[in-house]
Amino acid sequence: MATEAKYSIVREVGRGSYGVVYEAIVNQTRSKVAVKRMHCNVPENVELALQEFWALQSIQRQHENVIQLEECILQNGQVFQPISHRYRKSDSHLLLIETCLKGRRCMDPKSACFLWFVMEFCDGGNMNEYLLSRSPDAQLNNSFMRQLSSAVAFLHRNQIVHRDLKSDNILISHRRGSPIVKVADFGLSKVCQGKGNVNQHRFSSACGSNFYMAPEVWEGHYTAKADIFALGIIFWAMVERITFRDGDTEKELLGTYISQGKELIPLGEALLENPNMKLQIPLKNKKSMPDDLCKLLHDMLAFNPKERLDAFQLEVRIRQISYGKQRQRSVS
Repeated sequence: MATEAKYSIVREVGRGSYGVVYEAIVNQTRSKVAVKRMHCNVPENVELALQEFWALQSIQRQHENVIQLEECILQNGQVFQPISHRYRKSDSHLLLIETCLKGRRCMDPKSACFLWFVMEFCDGGNMNEYLLSRSPDAQLNNSFMRQLSSAVAFLHRNQIVHRDLKSDNILISHRRGSPIVKVADFGLSKVCQGKGNVNQHRFSSACGSNFYMAPEVWEGHYTAKADIFALGIIFWAMVERITFRDGDTEKELLGTYISQGKELIPLGEALLENPNMKLQIPLKNKKSMPDDLCKLLHDMLAFNPKERLDAFQLEVRIRQISYGKQRQRSVS
């Protein structure tokens, strides 16, 4: 990217199996951006890059709690070609880019072919790190739950199912003073065709992170309501600070689970094995959450997707709970 001198890489801020994220500077304005590089050298990587591209490109108006794509750049060897900007290009142009990229991967898989996503920069890291570095705060938790519910409802209205919601994929920005959450990492997302109810679309490929996957995802027959189950895991863990240690990275992560001896079983997998299992909410301290929040979490984590809230119902319900709301101070 330095050949065009539009951006200057400052440092690496994150690395995963699907790509590398850098902090960068826009040379003309000196403003910060995040740049995610995905190597399109094998079919699986191409598919992940294109899914993220189509999800972010398909959003015609921005939501403050969804990461904003500034532009996407295709690198072919030493040649860099901008293929999108916040000003939307025609679907036929974008489809041509997809066709070329998918065709190219079969020709020379060893050559340097990358998709670079230039996105807004979030200075607060991910939500997992942010919350675990601070004391529990009910008002902050309430704010995050509202923001995330609004973001997922927005995505579902735009026919986008995230399919990999977890605290590591939620970023924090301080640009407006108080922390703002940003749903990010759309590599496993799906953009549903048509304008019907997003919950009518069915998926069969099990994907996501084990501890956040709904029971039906483990079976390979699920809908957009799997996103609500993942949010339920996040909300419950956030309120009670329930964590587990990831076996691969050894990082402490927010997430709820079922303990069987020394083994930790993902909640969705445990419910699949025992659909009649009663969830113990709250798990640690009954004073940690009011009854209306307990009921909300039960409705988000229902085994049967038909009994589970959808994103639009959740958006309304989350504003009605008493948890985290400021009590009016008495004036002496």
